[in-house]
Amino acid sequence: MPALGKVYLIGAGPGAQDLITLRGARLLAQADIVLHDALVTPEMLELCPQAEKISVGKRSGQRSVAQQVINQQLVDAAHRAKLVVRLKGGDPMIFGRADEELRALEEVGVDVEIVPGITTAVAAAAATKQPLTKRGIARSVAFFTSSTAAEHSDHDAIPETDTLIQYMGGREAIATAERLLAHGHAPDTPVVVIENVSRPDQQVQRMTIAELTQGLGTPHGPVLVMIGQAMQQREHQRD
Repeated sequence: MPALGKVYLIGAGPGAQDLITLRGARLLAQADIVLHDALVTPEMLELCPQAEKISVGKRSGQRSVAQQVINQQLVDAAHRAKLVVRLKGGDPMIFGRADEELRALEEVGVDVEIVPGITTAVAAAAATKQPLTKRGIARSVAFFTSSTAAEHSDHDAIPETDTLIQYMGGREAIATAERLLAHGHAPDTPVVVIENVSRPDQQVQRMTIAELTQGLGTPHGPVLVMIGQAMQQREHQRD
């Protein structure tokens, strides 16, 4: 029986090609097969021209490849190639379904290594020059998403923390704002919304929780919503 290949779960970062790690780029250049998310840009895939590329995109609200199918594709790829990359937007370990893929690969004895990436929240803080923590104002940060499996619908509570970062927050903006107001958050609490972080079509909006209740329209890319007093724009700040 031929030896199984090794699978690397690699974080592509927020989108810009030069925000992937050196290790991630090096492994992409050596990969035999790359299974990539929908959020991975064409520019990022230019780093692996030699590889067989398989799109396994999962986009909120759109038809996508079922996770069980992705798991099996990874196992199959490890049976027919020496170096397999599962390329994920952001960091594999934050809202990247890494646990499910690790379990599937470990169950059949496939060797797996994780290569971290810049998660979108950190890239958004850098792009907007808006620190997520601020002395005397914010000393805690929580990343959350409203997207959850049906059997875990009771896990949708908004965390209690100084700075809130909502991933995939575009469609949930109104519900999030209303829940925050219902839980006593001040209507004038600053909010920064950033779409397509680090990409040429990046867009930044500044508003309050009260204004967030009006929604964000129809976004054209992934949306991150940052909420809290740390998001207050500095007097001489320029976006």
